[in-house]
Amino acid sequence: MSSQTSSKKGRTFLNILDRQRGWVILISVGAIVLIWQALVWTFKFPAFILPSPWEVVLRFGSAMADGTLLRNTAFTLLEVILGLLIGCLLAIFLGYFLGRSRFLERIISPILVASQAIPVVAVAPLLVIWFGPGLVSKVLICALIVFFPVLVNTVVGIRAVSEHLRDLMKSFRATRIQVLRYLEVPGAMPIFLGGLRIGATLSVIGAVVGEFVGSDRGLGFLISIARGQYDTALVFVAILTLIILALVLYGAVLLLEHYFLKWQKINQ
Repeated sequence: MSSQTSSKKGRTFLNILDRQRGWVILISVGAIVLIWQALVWTFKFPAFILPSPWEVVLRFGSAMADGTLLRNTAFTLLEVILGLLIGCLLAIFLGYFLGRSRFLERIISPILVASQAIPVVAVAPLLVIWFGPGLVSKVLICALIVFFPVLVNTVVGIRAVSEHLRDLMKSFRATRIQVLRYLEVPGAMPIFLGGLRIGATLSVIGAVVGEFVGSDRGLGFLISIARGQYDTALVFVAILTLIILALVLYGAVLLLEHYFLKWQKINQ
């Protein structure tokens, strides 16, 4: 009875924290906007240096009205989703075999670590030259930046599965597919989804880097054009849209965690 009471109290406390977190976020955003407006009033910055929050809101409305923001956001989102899918699929496939084979890890790991020493900004121009300034190069840049964190977490997740449980399933004559489906995938899922959180947010950075290097569409392209025209309010609009995209992707991964990790809550 005491353990059940303590668990109920723990859940109640977590629910209170979740509600308070929402208020804290709203208060923090409000404080940032007030400080921003105070800086504009105090130092009387011109709009091309630091536009006021209201000017950014107005520019957001005009960019939405003429379709500029929606069109470029849709293109960036397409790059991000395709890059995230390709990067994750490659990372899961390779990560599984690296997690199961120490020999394969010794051979491939130095190459992977060396590849991470090269900044994506340095590789992006080469990809644009090789594959052109269109969609393909941007998707590849996103996939590259997503690949490594998801790969590492996949390897760690596979290695975290208990060998005793593997032996137990073998004793019941489970097939390789059954071990994968009923043991390895559920066991590695929490760690893998942690890597997916990182990859989802990094994919937005990859898309913008590719668009900065060479593109005629996307939010990165919009930032470049607005910067050249000293339309700082539009730069803020594009940056805030990128933040929203990253938050939406992060929230989507949290929903996946809630769906796939229900068994953890049941066991608790």
